[in-house]
Amino acid sequence: MEAADLRARVDKALAAFLGEQRSRLTGIDPALAAVAEALEDFVLKGGKRLRPAFAYWGFRGAGGPDSDQIVAAVASLELVQASALIHDDLMDRSDTRRGEPSVHRRFEARHTASGWRGGAAAFGDSAAVLLGDLALVWSDELLHTSGAGPAELTRARPVFDEMRTEVTVGQYLDVLTQATADTSLERAGKVARYKSAKYTVERPLLLGAALAGAGQELRAAYAGFGLPLGEAFQLRDDVLGVFGDPGRTGKPAGDDLREGKRTYLIASAFAGLDPDGRTELDTGLGDQGLDDKRVERLRALIRDSGALAATERRIDELMAASLAALEGAPVDAEARDVLHRLADAATRRTV
Repeated sequence: MEAADLRARVDKALAAFLGEQRSRLTGIDPALAAVAEALEDFVLKGGKRLRPAFAYWGFRGAGGPDSDQIVAAVASLELVQASALIHDDLMDRSDTRRGEPSVHRRFEARHTASGWRGGAAAFGDSAAVLLGDLALVWSDELLHTSGAGPAELTRARPVFDEMRTEVTVGQYLDVLTQATADTSLERAGKVARYKSAKYTVERPLLLGAALAGAGQELRAAYAGFGLPLGEAFQLRDDVLGVFGDPGRTGKPAGDDLREGKRTYLIASAFAGLDPDGRTELDTGLGDQGLDDKRVERLRALIRDSGALAATERRIDELMAASLAALEGAPVDAEARDVLHRLADAATRRTV
């Protein structure tokens, strides 16, 4: 199956589910149409659908047969992703996501345009918390109403639960790391693993494997392939967060610098800079008032420290480890080929 075909099927499953939820919400109160519309826009307009793709091909690689029910089950991962991104944008005070207003800004603008009472920003923040929570609740509902069989769902449940716990505590560790200004590579690596790496590749693969009833050998191979690939994916994301083109990423230039992200890239820069450079970088990180000139100065510091080159080397190392695990995995040729292409797309992207 071509990637575009799977994506279209995932989108169809999501659209059908969200359409049902829209009817459900507006039946409660017409005012909830704005909630349904915001979640439909957020989930359906954009996104790479990597997580459902890894889960689907993890299932197929374990011998599972194609079905619309399995596609709907793995589509539930996009609602976990939506929840994480909505909350992440709120915590980071991000104005945009994929070139559009972030959810808290969308509802802040709605409050302002309607002339409602109270603070518009507080209303937007509250709406984003609740919509993110709702997306997480709906992820569970979509999985369990997908049509997958009881035995499949029983096997999948522990993986799904573990994944959602990991991404949530990973988000907390990210917030904690910014607050404590921890610049160690060890902490940066842990945040990357739990905030993004495990739930981007490893857990989706293992979810697919669980749905198919895969044995221990294949599950171990998927973990060996998925975890380093997920870390490489997050490191690529960190590079784009500092050096990416806003026209392609949909976020302002240097947004991760203004947010004070203590990523592997930043930890590497601190390790490579002299005391004056570390002080300058530390002062700039988390400064919401960084203008383009200062963003470019911090970029130069990071580049000159050797951190960008070191991060690219680390991505290559992780990719090599990941692909070596895939090479030894007991999966059929079609699944191996698709997973190899997904790995390349995840780590060589520019958005």
